[in-house]
Amino acid sequence: MSAMWKPTQTGPATPTPAPEPVRPAAPAPTFEPARPAPPTGEQATIGKGLFIKGEITGSESLFIDGKVEGSVNLPGNRVTVGRNGQVNASINAREIVVLGKVKGNVAATDRVDIRAEGALTGDVAAARISIEDGAFFKGGIDIKKPDAKAASPAAPVAEAPAPKMA
Repeated sequence: MSAMWKPTQTGPATPTPAPEPVRPAAPAPTFEPARPAPPTGEQATIGKGLFIKGEITGSESLFIDGKVEGSVNLPGNRVTVGRNGQVNASINAREIVVLGKVKGNVAATDRVDIRAEGALTGDVAAARISIEDGAFFKGGIDIKKPDAKAASPAAPVAEAPAPKMA
């Protein structure tokens, strides 16, 4: 009978199934990252019932569906103005997507995207800009190439030989 008890030592076998349910729990985190749209990870949200007046700074992406006045400074991150969003502020970010209304100058190190239902009144400084058909835009555009910094030292070198030739 003792031999029978040894093979039926399912006690150690029961902890093995316990890690198995833990393993199915591991795919849950992979499901959560699929939910947020921005590749930067964390994203804060200003809901349509909120009104913020002042300066917004931080290190994560921001979705604005409410009202914001002042300035938004999130370098390296994405700022999305939702369809209900009304922003009367200057925006500085890596990427700016406009679905609502923005009044103010915007600067993006990567791109500014004004969607069909969006409206932007103000100057844009960005490496790339996209304005969908039906979008409203009033202001100036300054395309800043990321390679411009590397080309700047080359430009004076090119200018130096020109006066020597003349």
